[in-house]
Amino acid sequence: MPANLSLTVNGKPVTPDLADQPGRTILELLREDLHLTGTKYGCGEGACGACSVLVDGQPVFSCTTQCTEAAGKSITTIEGLATGNDGDTLHPVQQAFLADKAFQCGYCTPGMIMATVALLKRTPSPSDADVRAAINGHLCRCCGYDNIVAAVRTAATAIASTGGEVTR
Repeated sequence: MPANLSLTVNGKPVTPDLADQPGRTILELLREDLHLTGTKYGCGEGACGACSVLVDGQPVFSCTTQCTEAAGKSITTIEGLATGNDGDTLHPVQQAFLADKAFQCGYCTPGMIMATVALLKRTPSPSDADVRAAINGHLCRCCGYDNIVAAVRTAATAIASTGGEVTR
């Protein structure tokens, strides 16, 4: 296993040095080395979904996924969804979560949003059952799931109305 590997985080090449920590997780890399703290540490066991990121467009729990598993791949975090000069334009899914009040404390929100982006990329017009299946394993203790399902439906409608496609 190489001590150094290459991967891409939010469109930027990253070469973490894993010589002293070959089992380092994506979550540790993001939060500790890259200071991308939008991805949350929840349970540390891949059971709550707070740490979800996209690896080559697929949602993964970053707390249980080692950096070596992402070698040569592209990682997108909650920070990587926003566009514009300084990341000041929110992704349609982020906008929908705000509009539909699909959060309270916000701790689960980044993971829920990442799962939603992956869902809408593969299923542009999901049923409520599709949405609930996609967020299964993502725990929310505050706002309940009805607002989250509504936000996913709002995002799907917004993306469809612009003829857009979920690209990230």
